[in-house]
Amino acid sequence: MSGLIALLDDVAAISKVAAASIDDVAGQAAKAGAKAAGAVIDDAAVTPKYVNGFEADRELPIVWKIARGSFFNKLVILLPAALILSQFAPWLITPLLMIGGAYLCFEGAEKVAHAFTRSDTHDSKKHTHPEGDGAALEEARVAGAIKTDFILSAEIMTIALSTIPAGDALWMKGIILAVVAIGITVAVYGAVALIVKADDAGVHLATERSGALAALGRGIVKFMPGFMTALTVVGTAAMLWVGGNIVIHGISELGWHAPYDWIHDVSEAAALAVPQMPGAVAWATTALLDGIFGLLLGLVLIPLVKHVINPLLAATVLPLIAAVKGLFGAADRA
Repeated sequence: MSGLIALLDDVAAISKVAAASIDDVAGQAAKAGAKAAGAVIDDAAVTPKYVNGFEADRELPIVWKIARGSFFNKLVILLPAALILSQFAPWLITPLLMIGGAYLCFEGAEKVAHAFTRSDTHDSKKHTHPEGDGAALEEARVAGAIKTDFILSAEIMTIALSTIPAGDALWMKGIILAVVAIGITVAVYGAVALIVKADDAGVHLATERSGALAALGRGIVKFMPGFMTALTVVGTAAMLWVGGNIVIHGISELGWHAPYDWIHDVSEAAALAVPQMPGAVAWATTALLDGIFGLLLGLVLIPLVKHVINPLLAATVLPLIAAVKGLFGAADRA
């Protein structure tokens, strides 16, 4: 009997440890997901454009193809790379975060620049498809979306890795990163699926139903264009804010504290000026200044990325990713 009681005590102790570990994983995964908000919002805002121009019955299959590529990017390529990085070169995390933050700044600044330089000639050509038509166009769109997702996923995974305490065991880091990867991918592409089908659902309700349901359908159809515009604006602002914040924090960690200290001082002064809501004012001021910094940095990076970095990636990293995917494809066929 005493042996059974001891065994039950051990089981109870193990259960408590397991429950604590699950809570720890969930808490850290939530923290990492929140910190990666800029990249996540951008992912959800960018992806719907890849299904524009296709028949309604191809929209969800295309979203699924992109989501499957995103799972591959995060779980097969980036998660092992992140674990190797944390084990053997943790000092690289901050520079890599800064590179990812700078890329977010570039993406946000490019969207802002495009909004101010877009011309009627450009708009008149937006429905042409140089990639081809039908299946070829679909494959080209999916490939382009997966390439964009790889960069955003790399930023998400690096941000997630930076939030995990350095003393955590490697297996714990792996589980947290896997939870972040799966959770964010499901959330992003689930949201994308709802967004791209919302118009069809609205049209169906408006034409096939009557009364309140028909009115709801008409409301959805009218609401979605404005919602997509707002989502794009929010995504762009989030990219500039998060990207600028990451770069400024990275600069401070590397030894140059002036930009971070100045923004902190201005935010504190703004908070003191509005004592009714100091926390909100300090946060908003910090986000605004981070965003302005991100925009200026991104505008500087636009010519560098287009003429130097993108050609370099096309010649080195992208062929490597294609080769890895080819190996897994060959294994599946075998």
